[in-house]
Amino acid sequence: MKFLIAIAAAMLMTGAPVQAATPADLHALFAEWRQFHNATAAGGVPDYSAAANAARAEGLARFQARLNAIDTAGWAVADKVDKQLVQAEMNGLKFDLETLKPWERDPAWYVSVWSAESDTPAHEGPVHAAPIELWQYSFPLNNTDAAKLARQLSHIPPLLTQARGNLTGNAADLWNASTVTLGEQVAALAELQGKVKGHKALELAVAQALVATRDFLTWVKAEAPKKTGPSGVGVPAYDWFLKNVQLSPYTWSDEVAILKRELARAHTGLRLEENHHKALPALTSPTNQAEWVAKSTADIDYFLKFMTDTGVATVRPYMRPELIKRIGQWVPPEKQNFFAIAQGRAPNSLFAHFYHWWDLAEMKERPHASPIRRDALLYNIWISRAEGNATAMEAMMLDAGLFDKEPRSREVVWIMQAQRAARGLAALYAQANIIDLKAAMAMQVNRTPNGWMSPDLPLLGFEQSLYLRFPGYGPSYITGKAQIEQLFAELAEKERAGLPGDQFSVKGFYDRLGDFGMIPVSLIRWQWLGATDEVTAMGVKP
Repeated sequence: MKFLIAIAAAMLMTGAPVQAATPADLHALFAEWRQFHNATAAGGVPDYSAAANAARAEGLARFQARLNAIDTAGWAVADKVDKQLVQAEMNGLKFDLETLKPWERDPAWYVSVWSAESDTPAHEGPVHAAPIELWQYSFPLNNTDAAKLARQLSHIPPLLTQARGNLTGNAADLWNASTVTLGEQVAALAELQGKVKGHKALELAVAQALVATRDFLTWVKAEAPKKTGPSGVGVPAYDWFLKNVQLSPYTWSDEVAILKRELARAHTGLRLEENHHKALPALTSPTNQAEWVAKSTADIDYFLKFMTDTGVATVRPYMRPELIKRIGQWVPPEKQNFFAIAQGRAPNSLFAHFYHWWDLAEMKERPHASPIRRDALLYNIWISRAEGNATAMEAMMLDAGLFDKEPRSREVVWIMQAQRAARGLAALYAQANIIDLKAAMAMQVNRTPNGWMSPDLPLLGFEQSLYLRFPGYGPSYITGKAQIEQLFAELAEKERAGLPGDQFSVKGFYDRLGDFGMIPVSLIRWQWLGATDEVTAMGVKP
């Protein structure tokens, strides 16, 4: 019912001529838009039938007309930026309806159960309107939470029944990759059964969701051999998505050039570091959990002390606890994926990237004044800022001297950068349908240095299937890094770094970066520097 009401309300709104408005009018429209976008059908079951999507398209057109009617003349740049964020979200739904069509092409779209928190503002990649965040629950459950979880789980059987009628696409790689993701939901529900004993309604809801997921997985496997089509969106659609949803200044061809350059640079940097350090002993990795915790904890403390001593950034009270919580578990060498190999040898190569968790803590500790930026933007519009800055942090801390204490740890940072470039380049070719998913995975393995990317562990399939499901995500680590570095350099020039009247500092950059919220770097650049060239090229009238 909520879904139908939201659709009807949107359809009642007609387009209007451009007229004077205030930021408060934009905020009100944004609230209505989110209610419309996130609405579910009766019983909390998301509806992705053809009829529901047709209604979404009609409602979207009316919201776009209302947004376009808002005249921002005389507004502050920050408020103009907010309007572009709302426009990008609406463009995200347009892209889903017209191109990506995850409800039609990808069985993994219908996954509901999420066991772990993402290190980004929202889930990475496409997620339907009613995700169940198991990681938010504390077990054993009290009666209130048990009842809530039972209600949430109840949508799974009808949603998966609906899915069989919706999934008419022919994207072979997406279809085949989805069996792994659906299998993870089976495992999560099977594990959940052992945690909910004594809550009868919840026990029944878990059992029914588990049966429904197993049956759906069986059906997907049976249908898989019939799927023969490509899974990438193609270059023209990819370019449209970058420009209109991600608000990126790049095209597919630009991203290929950037990632090729970064891959070559990382491999070269690694080999020069290895040559420079060849007389030094090789890095070692912990052999048990106690050593793992001790080494990671020591590196975290050194990282924070380094930032204070060198003036890289202000150390906030939440920084150490957020990193300590992510130390994780030691596993034997044969089970260590790429990131475990890196953490074992040089923990700060990973903890520098975990700026992610500081971003999330900042969103909670210091909510943005704008309601549009306060929570996570839809359609992963934040990826250039989130993934780009986290990846840039690794490289910037390399240059800043964080890894000089253990010279061979510098090699690990170069390997990290190379892996990001290799997997992103493979994802670009897969989205262009130049290679398939299997070839993309092989490319990532072959072009990651020193054999650190296992072809057999789950990480590889997780990464490349995610990047196939969501255009632009795989390359964003490196392309976002390029934008962060450009922003850093331009700010230094503007504030006369190293010249009379110098106002620039590294600490000032990082201390101010969070003020803009988790938004595309192109819009941060517009608001912070007053640079309009990128947004103008996207069709924005500053």
